[in-house]
Amino acid sequence: MTTRALLLSLAVLAMRGVTSAQEELNTLPQESAMKTIKLPAPSMKGATSLEEALLKRRSVRAYREAPLTMEEISQLLWAAQGITEKDKGLRTAPSAGALYPLEVYMVVGNVTGLAKGVYQYRPHEHILVKVAEEDVRKEVSHAALDQESVRDAPAVLVFSAVMERTAVKYGTRTARYVYMEAGHAAQNVFLQATALNLGTVVVGAFYDEEVKKVIGMDAGESALSIMPVGRRAM
Repeated sequence: MTTRALLLSLAVLAMRGVTSAQEELNTLPQESAMKTIKLPAPSMKGATSLEEALLKRRSVRAYREAPLTMEEISQLLWAAQGITEKDKGLRTAPSAGALYPLEVYMVVGNVTGLAKGVYQYRPHEHILVKVAEEDVRKEVSHAALDQESVRDAPAVLVFSAVMERTAVKYGTRTARYVYMEAGHAAQNVFLQATALNLGTVVVGAFYDEEVKKVIGMDAGESALSIMPVGRRAM
């Protein structure tokens, strides 16, 4: 249910003189719950050593027409921004002042058990929240100068940042720290993809405002990078 629809429902209940508006409101469809996907728990141990992943890491731009699994999606998102210490909310990538300005979206085109669309990752719950029903890989590819890797990958990670989260403490150093953090997160995804025998590449050539519009980012977000992910073609 949208915010506007929710407010209209409350107004109708008030006009009816309902003594317990919340009781009746609970009977209304909870659309947000329907669009929340619980991800499989990420693995904390793998068959590939860190040294091997570093050795084999390459930028991969060609992918096979094969789906990714929910387990792989879960692992990639956890590597990007997953929680590693619940009490303090610390994540897999370091952040200046532990302010965590990054947001991670995933455009899904071919993932087993996951409908096509645009999803936002919520690290604390390790869930995906669907923000758009459409498969917009072609639109993101077009915004990225028609790069085929973005169009053809079964899933595409899009990183953004809410600069104000860092600016409240670091002022003029904000951009430097946020870009450093985006690099940390991207390298995490690179190494995790390598460990899973998947391919990815960091794409920085794109029209920022067009990517923001296609993904549906908030006005306060800045688009930072795009990472298509898939099974290596060779």
